[in-house]
Amino acid sequence: MSSRILFVEPPKDYWFVMGEYLPPPTVLLILAAYLERELPDIEIEILDCQAQRKSWKDIEVYIESFSPWFVAFSGFTCNAYACARVAEIAKKVNSEIVTIAGGLHFSQTPEESLLNFPEIDYIVRGEGEQTLVELIKAIRDKTDITDVKGLSFSHNGKIIHTPTRPLIENLDSLPYPAYHLVEDQVKNYHFSMMAGKNTPYVVMEGARGCVHRCSFCTQWKHWNGMWRSKSAKRIADEIQYLHEKFGGQFIWFTDDNFDYRKRGKKLWKEIKSKKFSDDLMLFFQARTDDVTSNPDLVAKFREVGNYWVMMGVESHSEETLLEFKKGIKIPDAYKAIKILNENDIFSHAMFVIGSRKDTRESIKRLRDFSMDLGSDFSIYTVLTPYPGTEYYENAKKNGWIADTNFANYDMAHAIMPTETLSRKEVQEELYKCYRERYGSITKNIAGVFSKKKLKRNLYRHYARQKVLTKLRRLI
Repeated sequence: MSSRILFVEPPKDYWFVMGEYLPPPTVLLILAAYLERELPDIEIEILDCQAQRKSWKDIEVYIESFSPWFVAFSGFTCNAYACARVAEIAKKVNSEIVTIAGGLHFSQTPEESLLNFPEIDYIVRGEGEQTLVELIKAIRDKTDITDVKGLSFSHNGKIIHTPTRPLIENLDSLPYPAYHLVEDQVKNYHFSMMAGKNTPYVVMEGARGCVHRCSFCTQWKHWNGMWRSKSAKRIADEIQYLHEKFGGQFIWFTDDNFDYRKRGKKLWKEIKSKKFSDDLMLFFQARTDDVTSNPDLVAKFREVGNYWVMMGVESHSEETLLEFKKGIKIPDAYKAIKILNENDIFSHAMFVIGSRKDTRESIKRLRDFSMDLGSDFSIYTVLTPYPGTEYYENAKKNGWIADTNFANYDMAHAIMPTETLSRKEVQEELYKCYRERYGSITKNIAGVFSKKKLKRNLYRHYARQKVLTKLRRLI
């Protein structure tokens, strides 16, 4: 077979709560870039079914035409079935094609996934660059697969898990993501609600992991509870590369925790030295306590293009925050929102309902709290027991999980009841959160005519996308 690998981003539904958007296949771009550098003799293509508007049948035709030796894909829990279907199609075209899965879901469920989806040959666990390269080398050179760390696969009726691979120490050693492999599609990537449909949208990875231990979060365990950042210079250089080479104006930092304290001052100086055009827009994800501890840096980053910050406020209840192991305090949320608003940074607060102790009354208090907080934007999610999280283990052990269809693990479907609320009642409460926040005629008029351009765009987009109608249909 030819020395070719096809990375596939399958057809899938994106999170309607965030409106209409089309993100680049970031993980595949990162893996493809590393593979391209380490194995230059391998021919690489990326099939982005979203941007290229390809159907399941188109995938089959594409694989037949390209005739790859390897087909690889990466997925989150709600997209696990779509990824498995890619493997099924590849095997249908040619049973000799080697299918490789990676990403958060498959890393946390390797045994279950290999048993349930026999069309998947190998699962790359955790950080994938080095494992993928070594796997391809081992198959091509016919050496011992078990020498490849971070791998799971079936052999003679048994599931084999090789030792965990150590994390890459220096993220600066990684190449820039392979946007050149999807250059014809870059113009299609957008985030309508945040930046408008015609604003070029790219994704930037500045760091990996998190040192915190939130009980509902998959990320920290995936990265072994460590936080590693690229250097300030490398991040600024990569922003420049994405901005100038591919026209990226809206750049979403994938970092789960931006961490102003550890790298903020150096990074601000590096970005400022680049003198980017005024149309650059940076999106960060930060903790409320990190914002409150670094108000001066928050202001400085606004000067260099940070227009939007998303924070996991999660709850009004100290008891629930302890259950979630967030390590933040309620006053942090008020202070953080105030700091962002004072600096004309769009404040985006995330909330979670559906913990075991939640009642209609406690969720109403959360709604009241979220309204009182004064953020520009609020997203309400349902507590979802993602495989690999502490919450999943507890929920599974105690029989709380009532829906095992991973396609519904999107934080919009109620997967578990609480002690006093059924799943349907939790779903109703989620709808009430959005209805109260975005269903009021008075609030909508205020939002549509807000002095803040981003807020005007958001309210208009929410209305056009009929988000409330879609949420009501879930009940």
